[in-house]
Amino acid sequence: MIYSFFGFLLEVSYARITGGYPERKCLLVLPLCPVYGLGACAILLLAPVKGFPPAVFLLGGLAATAVEYGVSLFYEKALKVSFWDYRGLPGSIHGRICMPFSLAWGVLALPLIYWVHPALAPLVQAIPGPVSLSAVTAVGADSLISLALLAQTHDRSCLEWRRS
Repeated sequence: MIYSFFGFLLEVSYARITGGYPERKCLLVLPLCPVYGLGACAILLLAPVKGFPPAVFLLGGLAATAVEYGVSLFYEKALKVSFWDYRGLPGSIHGRICMPFSLAWGVLALPLIYWVHPALAPLVQAIPGPVSLSAVTAVGADSLISLALLAQTHDRSCLEWRRS
């Protein structure tokens, strides 16, 4: 959940830096982007190669890219919706993944493995069980509602907040 939130912040920051407007790629209510959380979890499986940074970069980029491709494929095939399209970018495969973002995931894998996760792990372990259960319940409910809306409408705008 924490890395999904960090992904949301990363997405908003990237949009602001590049002059774009951040599109919601997250849940209906909570500011969580599941693809980033899943990508971070895949990268964290690389702990056995932690002692070799080039392997963390390469395998981290590959792991996050595989998650990105899989999530995009799920959205497109199961829910008939697409949240990103990298066509036109170098190394694009079906618009689901591309070389610039794969390299970015590899770069982001390094601070995740060496600094972010080691700093956060003890804090997360200190969270009381009932608080964790409440958070998981809230995320689960929001995820189910978001998936149901997407499956019904096939329109990602159903997850966007309208500004008056």
